[in-house]
Amino acid sequence: MGAALLASAFFVPPTGVWIIVSCVAALGLREFYLLLEAGHIPSFKVIGTVCGLSLIADAWIGCGGPAAFGGRMLDGPGLSLFLSAVVVFARMIFQHNNPRPLETMAGTLMGLIYVGFLMSYFLRLALDWGGVAGRWLVIYLVAVVKAGDIAAYFVGCRIGRHKLFPRISPAKSWEGTVAGLIAAVAASLSVQIAFGGVLGPVRLRPLDAAVLGLLLAICGLFGDLLESLMKRAAGVKDSGTLIAGMGGVLDVIDSLLPAAPVMYYYARLFLPRVT
Repeated sequence: MGAALLASAFFVPPTGVWIIVSCVAALGLREFYLLLEAGHIPSFKVIGTVCGLSLIADAWIGCGGPAAFGGRMLDGPGLSLFLSAVVVFARMIFQHNNPRPLETMAGTLMGLIYVGFLMSYFLRLALDWGGVAGRWLVIYLVAVVKAGDIAAYFVGCRIGRHKLFPRISPAKSWEGTVAGLIAAVAASLSVQIAFGGVLGPVRLRPLDAAVLGLLLAICGLFGDLLESLMKRAAGVKDSGTLIAGMGGVLDVIDSLLPAAPVMYYYARLFLPRVT
């Protein structure tokens, strides 16, 4: 599934990329609000899902989406986040007999930010550079983060003895974590060497490759722990059952969600453009 999505990203127009990211986000939002339901936390599922998808649509428009919207007329997520908050607050005001308004609003807003807002950065990475060059940044992001995930899993299973955060994720170990960090940096440096320092629209220097590999691995670990914390609070093992042997969509993308904004801003601020 993941390989097919990544491959199709090079053969579909920008609208197709937006549709793919939106579909993945919709599945992730559904799973998130089901986690809240399992944890007996009320939320506005429909509103949260629609607002989360609107954040992705906003990113698409900002990256030069439909000309009717003026491209970068409203660049950035500020307006969409503001309107989403207004809609959630307004819905809460007009809802009767809800003894837990704070939890309802907080849970709804967390879902649209955690899934919708963070997922929008995949779209920004892929489209914000023009053409298909930016899609290499998405491939790089997935390769580095997942290299760290895989190494951490296998090393942790084989030799993991010292628990990292047993309260949150009993299976994670310091040994696996260190292996994951090393593997992510190694994967990043390997990409830098293999592509001669050119990564789509930007140049990836050796120092940048090492720093980015470490940053993305740390973000991936944070994302994994965050989802583990939410699943533990909800009393479930997996976020869903959509992907055989791997759980739900959130179980697959949890480590990628916080890494995407870091990748985007690092590329924007520190990596020189290919001329």
